[in-house]
Amino acid sequence: MLKSVTESFARVIHGLTVEHLTDHVIQRSKRMILDTLGVGFLGTNTEVFHKASEYSKIYSSNVASTVWGQPDLRLPPTYAAFVNGVAIHSMDFDDTWHPATHPSGAVLPVLLALSEALPPSPKCSGLDLLLAFNVGIEVQGQLLCFSKEANDIPKRFHPPSVVGTLGSAAATSKFLGLSMTKCREALAIAVSHAGAPIANAATQTKPLHIGNAARHGMEAAFLAMLGLQGNRQILDMQTGFGAFYANYSPKVLPNLDSHTWLLDQQDVAFKRFPAHLATHWVADAAASVRKHLVTDRALLPIDRIARIVLRIPDVQYVNRPFPDSEHEARHSFQFVACATLLDGGITVPSFHKCQINRPQVRELLSKVELEHPQDNLPSFNTLYCEISVTLNDGATFTERSDTFYGHWRKPLSQEDLREKFRANASSVLSCDTVDRLTEMVENLEDLEDCSVLTTLLKGPSSPEMVSKSI
Repeated sequence: MLKSVTESFARVIHGLTVEHLTDHVIQRSKRMILDTLGVGFLGTNTEVFHKASEYSKIYSSNVASTVWGQPDLRLPPTYAAFVNGVAIHSMDFDDTWHPATHPSGAVLPVLLALSEALPPSPKCSGLDLLLAFNVGIEVQGQLLCFSKEANDIPKRFHPPSVVGTLGSAAATSKFLGLSMTKCREALAIAVSHAGAPIANAATQTKPLHIGNAARHGMEAAFLAMLGLQGNRQILDMQTGFGAFYANYSPKVLPNLDSHTWLLDQQDVAFKRFPAHLATHWVADAAASVRKHLVTDRALLPIDRIARIVLRIPDVQYVNRPFPDSEHEARHSFQFVACATLLDGGITVPSFHKCQINRPQVRELLSKVELEHPQDNLPSFNTLYCEISVTLNDGATFTERSDTFYGHWRKPLSQEDLREKFRANASSVLSCDTVDRLTEMVENLEDLEDCSVLTTLLKGPSSPEMVSKSI
């Protein structure tokens, strides 16, 4: 029995095989991959993606990988992973787990970039990709289990920038077939690449956290391959990985013969609109209370509303009374509540500047008050939202959401997940390519060569793009 936590992680990364994958884990991880590809394609339309990709063009290499949806742009694998990671999180539309993190965005871009950059022999299969993907997800989840602080919505570090970096290093190490010693070194190096402050939430910098986690984890594995060494006890120490958490209490992982996947026990949440996960409870409750205020196709009686009270957890970086950018609006309880009350729901265009600055929205925002009930803890597993709307005549309507559709307790149907992917990916790809990608990901375990998948990620050729725009 190993006494070192770090050694036990290296043993799990190195030792897990496709035989360890369960049907449940395969099905859940395929859903994560499909959703992540979709939000990544959609994210290539954002300003932050264009800035990141323009910056990355200064790097060149004899080996290059695809930037999703950009047929004329190829980058070294580390920077392709970086740019695609930025795209995935550019609209805060990617999957969310508990304890809180966005697990897929730091891992999938790495594996797809590597599968394209590696020599064509031996071929990388869909099962190879699924195994490495799940190793990267598992490492993130296990690390988050070592801290009570991690159970809450974060206050100091953005979790994907911390555990995502190690998840990327683990997935890369598995995919490249690194020895147990090299896996350990990759984790140690990755810890020194990890961490980003939560203060950059609601800015264009936040999506860089996912891109950097993907790139830095891959770089850590490459450096380990070259013999670079780090602290052999990096995951055991308060001054190692424990520096990110005030109450870090690591434990040695079980032997491989008794391994169980965290993804088998805890599903992820898939968002129906691009904003911080906590706002999805707010939208759900606001849509319910709106039914008391609006009949048929009538407009919301804004002039009759005296007060709007949101009873939510105390999460300061999602408390933005008057957001003035799309990124702030995505991190605003108040905006999501008011936009839902006004429009009946939230969509991708809801966060456009012209929508945020509507006079009706601003008037509703001025009527919002927040309350933080003591039993409403800041955890994605337990939080709720209650909304009360009081009219000028004193009438008050109250609705509460304990679980929104898309949460792991109330998962999206496969058809609704497909529809989200279609809507997102069709912003870049042809309908035929979207259908082929959907089928390929849903049968990923049967794919013999992942290069077929990466070919579809390039997007349309220039003539196709012109034809589509016409």
